[in-house]
Amino acid sequence: MDSNSVNGNVQGAKDSVYNSEVGDHAQSAANTVQNHPATQNLKDSLNNGPVADMARDQHAKTASEFSNLSNSRTTPNQPAGTGQPLTHYHSFFYELLSWENPRATTISFISVILFIFAARYLPALRWAFKILYMVLGIAAAVEVGGKLVLSQGLASSFRPKKYYTIPREALESSLEDVEQLINFFVIEFQRVLFAENVPVTIASCVAAFLSYWLIKVVPFWGLSLIGVSCIYLGPLIYMTNKELIDEHLAKASDIANSQANQVRDLAGHHTARAQETVKAYAGDYSAKAQSYIGSARNRSTSPEVASSKSMANAPVKSEPGTAPKYSASDFPHAPKQAPTPNVTSHQEQYEQSQFGGQAVPAS
Repeated sequence: MDSNSVNGNVQGAKDSVYNSEVGDHAQSAANTVQNHPATQNLKDSLNNGPVADMARDQHAKTASEFSNLSNSRTTPNQPAGTGQPLTHYHSFFYELLSWENPRATTISFISVILFIFAARYLPALRWAFKILYMVLGIAAAVEVGGKLVLSQGLASSFRPKKYYTIPREALESSLEDVEQLINFFVIEFQRVLFAENVPVTIASCVAAFLSYWLIKVVPFWGLSLIGVSCIYLGPLIYMTNKELIDEHLAKASDIANSQANQVRDLAGHHTARAQETVKAYAGDYSAKAQSYIGSARNRSTSPEVASSKSMANAPVKSEPGTAPKYSASDFPHAPKQAPTPNVTSHQEQYEQSQFGGQAVPAS
């Protein structure tokens, strides 16, 4: 045995002894620290102290509220205005937005806000594609490398005996929930559109009007953030100041009703006056029309006289085959003297005749 091997064995023995001693000292030090009274007091204060008790209490309350929220998905007893039953999401969203389970509602509100900011500032879609191509690339590289080196693919060795499939019951339950959720929005839109609840319709109109103007200056994510904040914080503000808000709403309703009554009374008064005026004018015009009709009847002749006059003034019509009757006045007078010399015109002949230009002879 040469000197180098001897020196190597000695050095190895030294290292093993040193390492064992160091390990023993480290283990003993760790045990000493763990069993120290200060460490035990700290562990007891963390596990059994007020902070731990509060954490466990809050965790139990939060789990209970989420359980209540999940159990609230039941079909409401009150149907829609058409008589058809509502969806179980009506009860769910009412329970969520009424802040009856404040921890669950707060967690859902913060989750929606974080989702909006993540969709705005985080390239989640790019990250999803990046993770996908990295996983697929590693799987392909491990499979090819294993077949080249070990003659057996490594990725295929982790392949399960049966691929995972979604159970039919779970799929049908999910599809039923999706159907109920879609019908919730469809029914609520129709209830708002056909004014089943007038205040809700007015509030929706105001929200749509403000959104129409805000979308010109506010991006879509900002408008979504405002809408979600109003949906969650509006009921909270109302529940916190319910008495004050109800009092002001009652006063506003009384003022609106009094103004409506005044307008209704004023409209009825003016309508009555207008009806009286119309009746007066109608009576006057009816009396004038009757007087005009009476005077016209008095001025008119009897039907017998009118018919006789019309028959007398009617032209004589000859019947076929009968000669018309003429009188002497229908023919001109014959001349009784010779024509005057050097007078060629018939008018001059007539004027120089014994009639002297008269239409009929002198008696």
